[in-house]
Formats: sequence, C-alpha cells, structure tokens
Amino acid sequence: MSVGDKAKDFVQKAAGHVEEAVGKKTDDPELTAQGQKDKAMSEDRLQTEKAKDGDLK
Repeated sequence: MSVGDKAKDFVQKAAGHVEEAVGKKTDDPELTAQGQKDKAMSEDRLQTEKAKDGDLK
C-alpha cells in the first residue's frame, strides 16, 4: 500500500469521525450512519493491506 493510499484512508477515517460526531450533535441519523460507514470502510482497507503486507498483529 502506498503512502498516498494510507493517507487517503487516514483522512477518510478522520472525516468519518467528524461526520459521526456532527450527526450525533445535530441529531442527524443519516450523517451519523455515513460517518460510521466511512470509518469502517477505511479501517477495513487498512486491515486488508496490513494482512497483504504481513503486518497484521
């Protein structure tokens, strides 16, 4: 996984945290769900790449 891909996943995960927090504060279930989805997708990609690289702990 390239450094650029890792950075994109990190940014998506951070954006997911923000979306989820804003969704909870504004009582917006769609935004909260989108934030959770973004976090999960980025974490899944990171774990997949770690497994491919043999870095899974």
